[in-house]
Amino acid sequence: MTEYSEAFRRRMVERMSGPRAISASALAKDVGVHQPTLSRWLREAATVSPVSKKNSKSKTASPVPRRPSDWPAGEKVRVVMEAAGVAESELGAFLRREGLHEDDLTRFRDEVRSAAVTGLTTTKRARGGTSDEQKRIKTLERELRRKEAALAEAAALLVLRKKLNALWGDEGDDT
Repeated sequence: MTEYSEAFRRRMVERMSGPRAISASALAKDVGVHQPTLSRWLREAATVSPVSKKNSKSKTASPVPRRPSDWPAGEKVRVVMEAAGVAESELGAFLRREGLHEDDLTRFRDEVRSAAVTGLTTTKRARGGTSDEQKRIKTLERELRRKEAALAEAAALLVLRKKLNALWGDEGDDT
């Protein structure tokens, strides 16, 4: 088994992940290293440390997972906050720099909003929101569900009556 230096591995990973990235198969043919080995180095680089040159020198920077769905909440909040300050015309460049799609940013925004709302409601509960208010809300919600069910039943009966009238015509009640 051949041992490769860390610098060589890093160069190979950069060639597979840079702006002009080539596939592990093409690189394997080019440099003579087996494709599974190159693919493993690329996977390890994604989980161990970022590939970019600015972060490769600082060992204190925590790595951001490659898949946006695996990003920690703090990173998502950071990206949402930075994106809010970016002009619409520069948003595409910002998303490319962060390695995101517009759908990812939209999902992050939704997650941040929902976390904020959840945080507010749990804070209110932690303060000891009045139980009388909570009981009243539950009672009103129960009553609303009951009325919605009754309304749905009445609507269904009206639809059935219209269908019957359309089928048999308006013969009256003396049939």
